[in-house]
Amino acid sequence: MAQPIPLQRDPSQTDRALLGIRDLVLRGEFKTGERLPELALVELLGVSRTPIRAALQKLAEEGLLEASQPTGYVVRGFSEAEIADAIEVRGTLEGLAARMAAERGVPRPHLEAMSDCLDRMDALLAQAEPGGDFLGQYSQLNNLFHELLVESSGSEIVTRALGRASALPFAGHNAFVAIQGQIPDSLEIFKAAQRQHREILEAIEARSSARVEPLVKEHARIAHRNLQLVLRNNEAMKSLPGAPLIRRARKP
Repeated sequence: MAQPIPLQRDPSQTDRALLGIRDLVLRGEFKTGERLPELALVELLGVSRTPIRAALQKLAEEGLLEASQPTGYVVRGFSEAEIADAIEVRGTLEGLAARMAAERGVPRPHLEAMSDCLDRMDALLAQAEPGGDFLGQYSQLNNLFHELLVESSGSEIVTRALGRASALPFAGHNAFVAIQGQIPDSLEIFKAAQRQHREILEAIEARSSARVEPLVKEHARIAHRNLQLVLRNNEAMKSLPGAPLIRRARKP
């Protein structure tokens, strides 16, 4: 059995390779099923073969690539059903984290940090206009809230599992935020998601584990509904990172 490739001692080299290869794949420079040539990547990214190999292995672990016999990696494609499954797994793990938080209790300073984050999101959305330039700031705050939610579980095991699940293409809670401005009624979708954020925090504060877990799972399904909206919007699809990797369902 092949031994894992050790990470490059200079982490910047490995990070550069990881980010560079991911960007190339998501931009469609390599097509689904296409083998990723190590030597070409070395020239494109200006790093040696060791960090390239480590990055390829990491991206295969994340699910963006898959091993190809006898050696090497190819780009994966994703069906709509596989993306929906990935979102469901992420939502299930987030629901577990929220249930643990409600059962175990969360320190007041942590709850206040979550509340402060939501206050900032409320203020942002109150001033936002359809098609306005607020998505970057919203994405940062949304990411912060979800990080705080997971941390509130107090479980390193759940945190690590969720990190792996969220790394799958299109599974993260911000997967479609960057292009939602091109979707009709997108501002109302953000506001509905924010109302769910509030309900989740209230359930955690009330120590209501039975209520908070289904709330979080339903919240995660917003990403799936956004996927469906994007797939029906040709302009949005053009702007979606990784869109060429999606195998569209054929219409009957």
